[in-house]
Amino acid sequence: MFKKNYLVPLAAILPVLLLSGCDMNMVVFDPQGPVAREILDLINWSLVFMLLVVVVVFGLFGYIVWKYRATSKNKDYEPPEEHGSTKLEIIWTFIPILIVIALTIPTIKTIYKLEKVPEGYENKKPITINVTSADWKWIFSYPEQGIETVNYVNIPADTPINFKLTSAGTMQSFWVPALGGQKYTMAKMETQMYLVADHPGEYIGRNTNFNGKGYAGMEFTVEAKSPQAFAKWVKDVKSKAPKLTEKSYINLLKPSNLGRETFSNTHLAWVNHADMNAKIYTFPELYRNHDYPGQIFKDPDNHTNEKTEGKSMDMNNMDMSGKSNGGEHSGH
Repeated sequence: MFKKNYLVPLAAILPVLLLSGCDMNMVVFDPQGPVAREILDLINWSLVFMLLVVVVVFGLFGYIVWKYRATSKNKDYEPPEEHGSTKLEIIWTFIPILIVIALTIPTIKTIYKLEKVPEGYENKKPITINVTSADWKWIFSYPEQGIETVNYVNIPADTPINFKLTSAGTMQSFWVPALGGQKYTMAKMETQMYLVADHPGEYIGRNTNFNGKGYAGMEFTVEAKSPQAFAKWVKDVKSKAPKLTEKSYINLLKPSNLGRETFSNTHLAWVNHADMNAKIYTFPELYRNHDYPGQIFKDPDNHTNEKTEGKSMDMNNMDMSGKSNGGEHSGH
């Protein structure tokens, strides 16, 4: 039998054992920007409200079990026949409705609020960054600065960033937990997200939508710099980084895991993300008229395709030789 002096150490070790397999660094509870704080407020409200519901339910459960427990005094008790209670039925019907309303109203208000420039930044001009997801990488285009990066994005701190999101392939999900929530990226569609970093720092972004074997490595870094450091970085990229060509961009879209890359121009010169009816490279188009074995796809509007020598494309055997060690370099 355990002695009493063993109980305290055991109680202290138990939570460690239970949580040893969990990620203790819960980034969403350490927001680094106004958008992330709005989301955290909503999470906290939901947690408090749900905790209240759990306490009430388990309290009533314990009370009922204790009050109507079997004892020697009531072992021969036969309860009267009940035909229901209209009053109770109305109560337990309306309580869940009130709970749903209490959770829905702040959720809807927060969702609509996050579609605008965060409060306090209305008078600051946002920087626009086009985000293109591809299997399995992230491409960031700066139309105002005329530069492009792969798998990392630099932003000025304390400045609203207008991310315009689209996909060059499968649907994916753009998420920087420390700065805000997630939004889906979809081919021939454009979604929008405003994010702000309070102060300089580096944050991890990722894809949360499973889309193949390279999904696990589909991460990117967000580095918030001071406005002066950001301006210097842009100037350095414009003067030192190589140019991106349309051919190299098409190769970039092929399924692969890459490290960080930097270019002194953008693919927006030949891909118009603002016009959803314009030509946008999607996965089937990558291999049309480009020397790649397997299926050659016709224009998607024709809804037809033809195979080359009866070969079909095997996604599981695609070339993954583009994998790098994650270090930054210029060019493709």
